[in-house]
Amino acid sequence: MITVRFFAMLKGLAGAEEKAYPVEAPITIGELKELLKRDFPALRPVIDSRSVLVSVNQEFAGRRTLIKDGDEVGLLPPFSGG
Repeated sequence: MITVRFFAMLKGLAGAEEKAYPVEAPITIGELKELLKRDFPALRPVIDSRSVLVSVNQEFAGRRTLIKDGDEVGLLPPFSGG
């Protein structure tokens, strides 16, 4: 099971704090994003804009990063600060 956690405005767009996906084999972040766009259409524009930061087990990850059973994925909206 992969647990996806939504943070800040993404939580509101998704209408959920988290979503679990059963997996039999590792998948990429890119593949997970396609599942998320299917299950949460309101997230599609944000995910397609590539402005969402993704972490796997609290480390930033790229589109080709593999995620496997037991991993936790965090989706963070773009942010700014000084």
